[in-house]
Amino acid sequence: MKRNDLLWKGVLEDLFDDFLRFFYPEADTLFDLDKSFEYLDKELEQLFPPEAGNFATRYVDKLVKVYTRGGGEEWVLVHVEVQGYTDRDFARRMYQYYSRILDRYDKPITAFAIFADTNKSFHPRYYEREFLGTRIYYSYNTYKIIDHSDAELEASNNPFAMAVLSAKLSLSRPGLKDQQLFELAYDLAKRLLAKQIPREKIRKIMTFLRYYLRFENPEISAKFVQELNILTERTATMGIEELLLDQAKKEGKLEGKKEGKEEGKLEGKLEGKLEGKLEEAKDIARAMKNEGISLVQVAKFTRLSVEEIEKL
Repeated sequence: MKRNDLLWKGVLEDLFDDFLRFFYPEADTLFDLDKSFEYLDKELEQLFPPEAGNFATRYVDKLVKVYTRGGGEEWVLVHVEVQGYTDRDFARRMYQYYSRILDRYDKPITAFAIFADTNKSFHPRYYEREFLGTRIYYSYNTYKIIDHSDAELEASNNPFAMAVLSAKLSLSRPGLKDQQLFELAYDLAKRLLAKQIPREKIRKIMTFLRYYLRFENPEISAKFVQELNILTERTATMGIEELLLDQAKKEGKLEGKKEGKEEGKLEGKLEGKLEGKLEEAKDIARAMKNEGISLVQVAKFTRLSVEEIEKL
């Protein structure tokens, strides 16, 4: 859950403009997306400090300051919660967030609950309370990932839709064997590359997909990382990865250490292939050519010349 928390926080910040467009087709006329977003996570934590027990922030909560097209310095607040487990107090907590945020900022608020769990009966849409003629009714935007079809999400060119599709694939994990999951995830990655999406955002979605999936077999996990590296020509650490690595360093947990070692070993092997093992580099080049990857991309990854690759 801690890793999923970091991944959702990262992808929401990486793709927040696409998040708004995903839920509001008219987002570009409603919001001034050319202005930067301000993430008020620390302020949100102050409203629900850890010592508050049941009211402490849990899973993923984000509060974002967004400027509108109304002119001047007009802005609103977008509250997003990603919920990955059943919680009977969820709707009340959403209302408490709204109440405290309104009390603090006195600004228009729109709230979203994204349910990233597999319990089909869990979908709280509102909070209601009544006593002797006094009544509270609070509703918010909801999105249950498993209620939406793959075809619906795949038809979209919105980057956030692709992140949701990646999470949806992960939710199907209990019914899939590692090899099945690998094939589905790799196919999703290839389809993602064919989308009309800026390359940098594709990289961010790929990173989300890469870390969100769980493989029981470490060899298949390593193979998946390698194949994504080939597809994306990864050359730099991205926002989500930085969050994960920073968390692993702070906590020093075994899982983080294992993943760091596994990734380090894999990258070391790849580097060794590229620098010292010409024949293995050629084998990789042949495989990439068979996948239909351009000669320029193959050359960039293997460090072989285009002429050498053409002779293979």
